[in-house]
Amino acid sequence: MTDTTALPESAAPAEPATARLLAEAAGRIDAPDVVLAVSRNGARTVHTGGGAAPGPVPRERLAHELGSASKPYAGLLLARLVAQGRVRYEDRAADLLAPGFPVHPTVRRITLRHLLTHTSGLPGLPADFYPQAVPRWSTDPYGGYPADRVVRAFLRARPRHRPGTRWHYSNFAVSVLGHTLAAATGTPWEVLLHQQVLAPLRLDATRVRPGPEGTEAVGHRRDGTPVPALDTGGFTAAGAVRATPLDMLTFLEAHTAGTGLGDPESTGPGLTGPGLTDPGLTDPTLAAALAEVRRPVLRRGLRHTHTHTLTWFHHPSPYGPVLFHAGATLGQQAFLGFRPDTGLAVAATATRRVHRADTFVAAAYGLLTETP
Repeated sequence: MTDTTALPESAAPAEPATARLLAEAAGRIDAPDVVLAVSRNGARTVHTGGGAAPGPVPRERLAHELGSASKPYAGLLLARLVAQGRVRYEDRAADLLAPGFPVHPTVRRITLRHLLTHTSGLPGLPADFYPQAVPRWSTDPYGGYPADRVVRAFLRARPRHRPGTRWHYSNFAVSVLGHTLAAATGTPWEVLLHQQVLAPLRLDATRVRPGPEGTEAVGHRRDGTPVPALDTGGFTAAGAVRATPLDMLTFLEAHTAGTGLGDPESTGPGLTGPGLTDPGLTDPTLAAALAEVRRPVLRRGLRHTHTHTLTWFHHPSPYGPVLFHAGATLGQQAFLGFRPDTGLAVAATATRRVHRADTFVAAAYGLLTETP
């Protein structure tokens, strides 16, 4: 069963061409529940569907697990704390996390920027993560590895590469960033994220813990078996965000709206745009952070063809640069992406575990790169 609608937040009816593109893209995704949501300068069109019958709560109003698509939230939080002068990108993580604690010289050189941009030299996950995770790899691999263990693993780490010299995607590093910011501010990560990102952007349906029964999307294994809600253990900053597709669009719209925000070098004084009319959102540190996370900061790969901002993958398209991040958990997938130059944003979710022939990311990415 499928449905394509223009949401109440939209000032215009659903465009037939957009609705058709969403329906075609959803038809290529095999999952019990699929949500594809597009915002064009605040005018929203949402398509819901999937192989399962819809429940009492519309799919676009259920909270979905974002997995690694949580990282842009961590990135925006760091950028805002920097804009406020509370931390610096070049602050050394070990000095903030455990002042005076003896660590390997290479660990001592790891900065907050290194942790966020996957250039710290740390592995994807701590070496001692796997023995406890493998026995429950398909049910609860992270729950048995708490925050204090993540911190200890970082402080005793021996990175293979000097920080800043190589790019290697690392859930470990971004998780350490979360614990470091909590230590530096004296504020738990969940509270810090809410204060600095979720509340200012009015993301009322975004959280890092499962909500009340009936408010959460249910993930599924490849064979369709339901899986329990993800417990990220000590890896909260890297993958614990849960949000409705509507809140995901609001988050993306904040990155495309604003006075001067079309220029990645801009740190304009305020924000304007859909859902961003509250006077509290004119805080210049939020505007500066939203601009900063859109600015390309590194290149990698053969001939340096892969470009990244602090927290987004950054690709060219016929319609200007696209910024995006995907994520997957044990039974769900999510995609966030936007085009700063045109005001197009795409949020997508699916409630089936990723597999080799999966078309979810390709379908969502196509909406972002192939749509005029």
